[in-house]
Amino acid sequence: MELPLFPLNTLLLPGGHLRLKAFEPRYLDLVTDSLRSGAPFGICLIRFGPEVGEVAQPEPVGTLAHIRKADMHEPDVFDLEIEGGDRFRIQSTRTGPNRLLIGEVDVLPPESSAPVPEHCAVCLRLLRRMAEELPELAIRPVRDEVAWVGHRLVELLPFEMGARQAMLELEDPVRRLEIIVEFVREQGWREEK
Repeated sequence: MELPLFPLNTLLLPGGHLRLKAFEPRYLDLVTDSLRSGAPFGICLIRFGPEVGEVAQPEPVGTLAHIRKADMHEPDVFDLEIEGGDRFRIQSTRTGPNRLLIGEVDVLPPESSAPVPEHCAVCLRLLRRMAEELPELAIRPVRDEVAWVGHRLVELLPFEMGARQAMLELEDPVRRLEIIVEFVREQGWREEK
């Protein structure tokens, strides 16, 4: 399928939320079309190139973005709240009108909603603790789902952006949690008894 792309210096993960300003003509058109049709657009991490102005080269895997709220508090600037849907893989890109990047993409199958396996349960406990101690994160209720827990921890833990992209690209949500378990142990996080 063809998908308009919005390359950024940040990631949107499935089930995640992002606040975004759209002010360039190409992105004003993208948002207007998305609001009119209800169709998602794609958020991708920039591999190289600028976020504003020239057309940036995106990473190969991104996330479908669904607009949940759109306001225009000043002329020609959309303030958006978006939610991440399924992941997609870019097969090719072309530059459309107004230098909008258009991707030919394959939408990847939804990830598992199976419970977090016992050997990764520390991830679920950590996320529940974060949700309780930091209510401003707005991640309650915490869902006992392997992919959802992994994506929330990738958002919240101090991973480098390249590591976050690699975690987004992982096909195995259990392996994602196993990597997170290794990371939190390396950081010295210990559970209270």
